[in-house]
Amino acid sequence: MTIEPGDSLWRRGAPLALASQSAGRRLLLQQTGAVFVVDPADVDERAIEARVAAEGGGPDEIAARLAREKALAVSARRPGALVIGADQLASCEGRRFGKPADREAAAAQLRYLAGRTHRLHSAVALARDGALLFETVAHADLTMRAFSDTFLSHYLDSVGARVTTSAGAYQIEGLGVHLFERIEGDHSTILGLPLPPLLEALRREGALLS
Repeated sequence: MTIEPGDSLWRRGAPLALASQSAGRRLLLQQTGAVFVVDPADVDERAIEARVAAEGGGPDEIAARLAREKALAVSARRPGALVIGADQLASCEGRRFGKPADREAAAAQLRYLAGRTHRLHSAVALARDGALLFETVAHADLTMRAFSDTFLSHYLDSVGARVTTSAGAYQIEGLGVHLFERIEGDHSTILGLPLPPLLEALRREGALLS
């Protein structure tokens, strides 16, 4: 999938690819005026996560490794392209949360997070021709309100399968906003693609006017 038409702030001579199937990340990048190809990476995320955790890595290290592996995997098959990889994890009081496996896992996760503040760890990496050019991890802190089981059941019914597509079991840009009483952090970081540092890296690589 190629996103068109783009904005004149972008230099057309620098092919760009997003190694993610996330609709939120795609929309964020599209809103910058970029022309890019969506080319999701085929990596075993759970195996990578388990390996980094076994090495003693925390949420930052896991998210960074996943973003890096995605960017490198796609850049190996797209010569000359600047490839963006991204990943996001949530953590709360020593526990780590990724995408829930199913509705039951999402419900258990949301019950745990209710009334607590959790942190989102959003990693982004940039690669070209199999070489890493840039990576960083940004954070946002979100406080989930206490809610009833009735609300939770209606929320899960309304969101449906989307509850399994993001860390934390919510999309803040949609119905997930009803879960929160306080949100602290950059909007793009919350959506899983920290734009300010990414755009600066793309300027350094000549993809954007500076």
